[in-house]
Amino acid sequence: MNNENNSFEFNSESNPNVKIYASTSTSKKKSNFSFSKNILIPFLSGVAGASIILGTCFCVPSIKNNLINNSANKTPNFNVSSGGTNTAISLANYSGTAIDVASKVQPSIVGIQIEYSVTNLMFGGYSSNATASGSGIIISQDGYILTNNHVVSSSSNSSYYTMSEAQKITVKLYNNNETYEAKIVGSDSQTDLAIIKIDATDLIPAELGDSNSVKVGEFAMAIGNPLGLDSSVTCGIVSAINREVTDEDGNKYVAIQTDAAINSGNSGGALVNSEGKVIGINTLKLSGNGVEGIGFAIPISSTLEITQQLIQYNKVLRPYIGISGRDVTENLSKKYNYPIGIYIVKIEEFSSAEIAGLKIGDVITAADGTTVPTMDKLNEIKNTHNIGDDMVLTIFRNGETRDITLKLKESN
Repeated sequence: MNNENNSFEFNSESNPNVKIYASTSTSKKKSNFSFSKNILIPFLSGVAGASIILGTCFCVPSIKNNLINNSANKTPNFNVSSGGTNTAISLANYSGTAIDVASKVQPSIVGIQIEYSVTNLMFGGYSSNATASGSGIIISQDGYILTNNHVVSSSSNSSYYTMSEAQKITVKLYNNNETYEAKIVGSDSQTDLAIIKIDATDLIPAELGDSNSVKVGEFAMAIGNPLGLDSSVTCGIVSAINREVTDEDGNKYVAIQTDAAINSGNSGGALVNSEGKVIGINTLKLSGNGVEGIGFAIPISSTLEITQQLIQYNKVLRPYIGISGRDVTENLSKKYNYPIGIYIVKIEEFSSAEIAGLKIGDVITAADGTTVPTMDKLNEIKNTHNIGDDMVLTIFRNGETRDITLKLKESN
């Protein structure tokens, strides 16, 4: 044993001339290190081995196919942190939903073309033919189609021109070059809804959903014929619900707002959910500089009773009061010392209002105990009644307030 080197020396049993050292020293010793021997050769050996294995696998058809298929079937996932929890979201799911919804609903959407005449009042009453296009939703196997009133009712007047009612309405089915002439069954300008019918059978009616259960942020697809492009689909989400909007004719709607693109020709088409159920009828789009992705649809649940009445009566049966009025604003109230409400400027003959004893100059301040600062509010309360119901109006006349009960009649 050599204590100076702090090592133990043993003689090899097999060969006494060979000495083996077991060092216990804590000092670092310089080792004989070779890059080619310790790193390069093992690395090249590993590469060569892997190449041989992969080459063998790809030469065996079954192994090759499994490798390729497994790679192709992998869907890219994106991890989204939500409250400390990672959730995998697959883009393939969204794409698959859109494909399934489109294939289900497209056969139930039709293209509509309207022919009418336009008379130019500036140049001696010269008339010419014109066309417009829109969309519709098949609601029965025997040819009833739901659409917008403004799609099929094209009459309009101005100081420059007049437009006639639709002279011809043509319907084109999905993936069918044959066209069908349609007739208007009933229309309603107040709700912008209309029913047309074609002579056809075995059609595929759309499945109607429940628009009352629609939630902001859920999947939405608009299907129609924008700009004459048959059976186009656009996807987005529900941006808002119960949105109050007013069209260019002054009609007010409570609508579903969506960012799914809605363009000219989409009107009357369907807004559907991820189950392929119709939740709305595309009707309006905001346009202008800086405006993008704001469209509106009439909630389908609000159309069911109207649709039934249009088919059964060719119109919507509504109670009416029979007055024309002007809103008394806060400024007018202070100026003329009238209460806020509706100032009656006209009463129709034989109307509910005339029979009940209302007079021009009366100010209606409440209906059924609810204040009515505007004509819109009065109509809103009136529309909750049926024909033949009693309605109590609170009026201001000659400095006094009184209640008058009237029986609602059917509108003309």
